[in-house]
Amino acid sequence: MAAHVVTGAFGYSGRYIAARLLDEGHTVRTVTNSLHRRNPFGGRVKAFPFSWEEPDKLVAALEGADVLHNTYWVRFNHREFTHSMAVENTLRLFDAARRAGVRRVVHVSITNPSEDSGLEYFSGKARLERALLESGLSYAILRPAVLFGKEDILVNNIAWALRKLPVFGVFGDGQYRLQPIFVDDLAELAVAQAEEPDDVIIDAIGPETFTFRGLVETVGEIIGRPRKIISVSPAQGHAVSKVIGRLVGDTFLTREEIEGLMQGLLWTDSEPAGTTRLTDWARAHADALGRRYSSELARRRNRDEEYARL
Repeated sequence: MAAHVVTGAFGYSGRYIAARLLDEGHTVRTVTNSLHRRNPFGGRVKAFPFSWEEPDKLVAALEGADVLHNTYWVRFNHREFTHSMAVENTLRLFDAARRAGVRRVVHVSITNPSEDSGLEYFSGKARLERALLESGLSYAILRPAVLFGKEDILVNNIAWALRKLPVFGVFGDGQYRLQPIFVDDLAELAVAQAEEPDDVIIDAIGPETFTFRGLVETVGEIIGRPRKIISVSPAQGHAVSKVIGRLVGDTFLTREEIEGLMQGLLWTDSEPAGTTRLTDWARAHADALGRRYSSELARRRNRDEEYARL
């Protein structure tokens, strides 16, 4: 069996990829910023630091690996981390993989990346895709829109807001679309693509397409908290998001995320790559969904505890 390196195997999507690789009998190690986070795999997954400023150490962490699964990224700009930092670090990672003799990179990107985008999330992801295409490494680029699962943030926090607030505001008419994929379906795709010889780019979308308004309505019905949905301007929505963020000590939703939603960047016309329906999964977890707020910043600041799960 092959040796694989998974970035962030103690986190969200990386954890599911590592679990599937181990189930298939592969050797797995991880590079991570969370060396002291509880290792859910015990001694089966050895952890190494990212060592961004020491490229030789990063190369050493990747040596002997056949495949690198890269899930590393940041959701938004913050004083502690930025998209530009994530881009530069990922470029270092790709270079280290090339120097270490890694055969193939399975890279998690985003739907509709573009270097011309005014949204740094999407332009940064596009820059990394181009760098990987030009690296000489074999690659599979997976482009998910939105992930859902037991460690979810977006869908869980929609449910949390529906449980806490008497009304729910959507930006504009709420008719922009998104296609969530189950995190373990993404992991299954990543593991399968690790074995393929061809360079590919795949829109990693789920089998259901929702308008944003329709997603909120569906989640509200499933958890038994249907709410009146009102249309608000992006500026109003961002202002309310900032207030909620202060109350929970997190960044609830950014202006860029609102713009990305409204521009339809989380939708494609591709065939689904995942099979798990969000509606089925949400019904199975309806009692737990949204009971606790999921904090992005808490995950980044607390590098010892596992991510909270439903």
